[in-house]
Amino acid sequence: MLENTERTELSSLGEFGLIKHLTQFIEIVNESTIKGVGDDAAVIDFKGKQTVISTDMLVESVHFDLAYTPLKHLGYKAVSVNVSDIYAMNAVPRQITVSLAISSKFSVEAIEELYSGMMLACHKHKVDIIGGDTTSSKSGLIISITAIGEASPEDLIYRNTSKEGDLLCVTGDLGAAYIGLQLLEREKKIFMESPNVQPDLEGNDYIIERQLKPEARKDIPVLLQKLEVKPTAMIDVSDGLASEILHLCTDSGTGCNLYEEKIPIDPAAYNTAREFNLDPTVCALSGGEDYELLFTIDQSDFPKIKANPDITVIGHMTAKKDGVNLITKGGTSTPLTAQGWDALLKK
Repeated sequence: MLENTERTELSSLGEFGLIKHLTQFIEIVNESTIKGVGDDAAVIDFKGKQTVISTDMLVESVHFDLAYTPLKHLGYKAVSVNVSDIYAMNAVPRQITVSLAISSKFSVEAIEELYSGMMLACHKHKVDIIGGDTTSSKSGLIISITAIGEASPEDLIYRNTSKEGDLLCVTGDLGAAYIGLQLLEREKKIFMESPNVQPDLEGNDYIIERQLKPEARKDIPVLLQKLEVKPTAMIDVSDGLASEILHLCTDSGTGCNLYEEKIPIDPAAYNTAREFNLDPTVCALSGGEDYELLFTIDQSDFPKIKANPDITVIGHMTAKKDGVNLITKGGTSTPLTAQGWDALLKK
């Protein structure tokens, strides 16, 4: 999309005009989408498969700061964080609805930029936009997306079905998104104090991208199927590793031993955390927004995944009475607690 140099007020189009303007180039790619945008409701048909639905909301000044978040990146992220929940169920995302509350400070061109990021993510995940709503806002931008997916009943994976003895695995690396946020917040503070000083972000592309443009792990369900491994339980890492482990244990009625030395942390994230006088392990445990997949597998499946660079075994499930514990690098066992930020409070 070419850079917009003019400003068109939202009021010049009105609600329905804006919806028509934003959705005019939508192309349907899924056979299950019978009717998308343009009627009172969408119609989908999964032909006997089960429907998986998840909704997430992003609120300006709570979940994102437009001082350093490009609108195109924000649109991409909004879709990614929603389809991540569908992948965490071992399902395939097919459709989304997009609802926006928009204040008058945004132009038509700004919302086009936001939508272009959404469309880019939809193209990557082969997802159709099939509806939504727009309304005015007196407190900035609010994005609410509902993701709809499909799965055969036998393929679905829940978070309450891990068992004692299962191995605890995670994809990718953890903590980089939170550390990227700290870097962006630092540069924002410097800019607010000295507007003539340019941001110093050189060499930090990876951790900044992990915060501004996270990637939902669509590759992992495909990989696990290829390896003939079906997790016994699964959840995505949105609120920090500790929080998600506690969800798995609470819902499954198990305990867990998590080994600090096994937690995967990218070297750039590790070094930057140290620069901020942050403990990289704490960033991984409580930072959030990594959108990796955390899952448990039967011990008999370990040979199938042990050599895969995308999957790390970080612990094992224990009896509920044994509790949920972090085994430190020094060999000390300490109760695992979730210190991630509460979504009802500002970061």
